[in-house]
Amino acid sequence: MTEAAEILQEMEQYAAAHRVPIINAGGRRVFVELIEQYRPKRILEIGTAIGYSALLTLSHTRPDAQLTSLELSEERWRTAQAFLTRCACAARVQLLQGDAEELLEALTMQQAQPFDFVFIDAAKGQYPVYFSKVQPLLAPGGVILADNVLFRGYVQSDAKPPRRYRTIVKRLRTYLQLVQAPPFQTEIFAKGDGLALSRRIYEEET
Repeated sequence: MTEAAEILQEMEQYAAAHRVPIINAGGRRVFVELIEQYRPKRILEIGTAIGYSALLTLSHTRPDAQLTSLELSEERWRTAQAFLTRCACAARVQLLQGDAEELLEALTMQQAQPFDFVFIDAAKGQYPVYFSKVQPLLAPGGVILADNVLFRGYVQSDAKPPRRYRTIVKRLRTYLQLVQAPPFQTEIFAKGDGLALSRRIYEEET
């Protein structure tokens, strides 16, 4: 077992013990397949949690890839740092702690180098806002991958979701409308809790 595989396994155990949400087994297989297909070089992640998907990404893409990850919780940010500093890829990861909207605006104002792959796995009710904020940071031909877009099956169901989930479901439906409208094209994978892969299509491609 490789160093990264050992740490990923340890992260899975930590997440289960501390009830930290990480990409589940069903979605994980699709996630890895997409990372291996696109082999992104500059990656932006919204929602670090304990750093699981960050390490999973870097384990399956090109060896020179750089990843920037944003996390609101200082506790989880510190946990992610503790895990990732043990990896050989540590120098290729930038972990930023704070509100994602503010951090995305700061990256835009700093004219950060564009990202060719964006992974969204944070507050579900904020997905439409994140989508708007990442567009200036997306490289031509770049893709946006969002997790949990089907949210327990409620997003595509005709049944009313429980009251506590209604705002989340409404905003995820809005997100899916946004990413399926021109100039974006989106493919939805039902594995796990639903992954949406979105790509901006330019006129020369049509």
